[in-house]
Amino acid sequence: MLTRSIMQPVLMGIVTALVGFSSSFAVVLRGLSAVGASEAQAASGLMAAAIAMGLAGIVLSLGLRQPVSAAWSTPGAALMAATGPVAGGWPGAVGAFVLASALLILAALIKPFGRAVGRIPATLANAMLAGVLFGLCLAPVRAFSVAPAETAAVVVVWLVAARWRRLYATPAAALAAAVIVALHAPAFEIASIAPAPVWVWPHVSLAAFVGLSLPLFIVTMASQNLPGIAVLKTYGYTPAPSTLIGVTGMFGTAAAPFGCHAINLSAITAALCASPDADPDPNRRWIASATCGVVYVGLGATAGAATRLAATAPILIEAVAGLALLGALGGSLVSALAEPQEREAAVVTFVVAASGASFYGVGGAFWGLLAGGLILGVNRAGVWPRPPKPTA
Repeated sequence: MLTRSIMQPVLMGIVTALVGFSSSFAVVLRGLSAVGASEAQAASGLMAAAIAMGLAGIVLSLGLRQPVSAAWSTPGAALMAATGPVAGGWPGAVGAFVLASALLILAALIKPFGRAVGRIPATLANAMLAGVLFGLCLAPVRAFSVAPAETAAVVVVWLVAARWRRLYATPAAALAAAVIVALHAPAFEIASIAPAPVWVWPHVSLAAFVGLSLPLFIVTMASQNLPGIAVLKTYGYTPAPSTLIGVTGMFGTAAAPFGCHAINLSAITAALCASPDADPDPNRRWIASATCGVVYVGLGATAGAATRLAATAPILIEAVAGLALLGALGGSLVSALAEPQEREAAVVTFVVAASGASFYGVGGAFWGLLAGGLILGVNRAGVWPRPPKPTA
């Protein structure tokens, strides 16, 4: 009876890890390559991120006895894909990863700093994320012009799986893409499945900090950590947010020199481990998140095969990434335009971020947030009522 009761959360943890990895690894690889990683460095980064988020999930689950799931920052990877090369090349990007994770630790340790980040209008943060995601979500359309038959097959699989259960739509599309690539490419060598860790000394620059570290930190907090905490509260778990953010930030910092861009709380698959589907007993659901962490560590060893797959058919894998991000794009647009008084500023943020324009080595995501903040400040200055004159 005991073995049977443990099997339910164990199986849910395995499913959560497989869904989380397969639904977003293409986005991570696309982002790492965009900021200058070679195939070997991208494989190292994917491996480091998978192992770091697995270990973070294990530590938090065992330490708190709560179903806390860690993940890599999928919106952050999308941001990297939109940002492109940064000052200092790949070492500069690694330096930006280190600083972004350090900001997460600071947000956990210094409460005023965390509160200041929380005051960034949600409309602007979501508009920036939507602008970053927009270009990536066009990938399936572009893929049709290059490989129409293969892309159509992947999209059909995605649609059919989404009709059955949306959670499995992207993993099914990724599997379909892998099968198509395998039919048209030589078989993988066993040695290429497990990548070698590639250490890179971080190079820190102001341009990379402003253009990548700050936006990466903001989207990770707004799109992953805050929703992740909300999911846990929904199911009755109230761990200290500073502990969760601080631990994930430390694992991200440790893994950054190997190419890991950011580690945070899971937002997309968090509910799988925290819900009654994992176990009717809330006190045993941590087994699911701990199991998920163990599987993530194991999946990190297959990062070489995932990277080779992406390198063999990049346009098809980018299409899968675009399909994976459609839901996030829709949610970000809805949230960005939710407040009528802030809508104009949100649209400006979206347009500038989506443009991909770069000034002084700083990408469009930062300038979009800055432009939207300026518009919002001007509008608020014009609509705020003046204080009433004192009466005699």
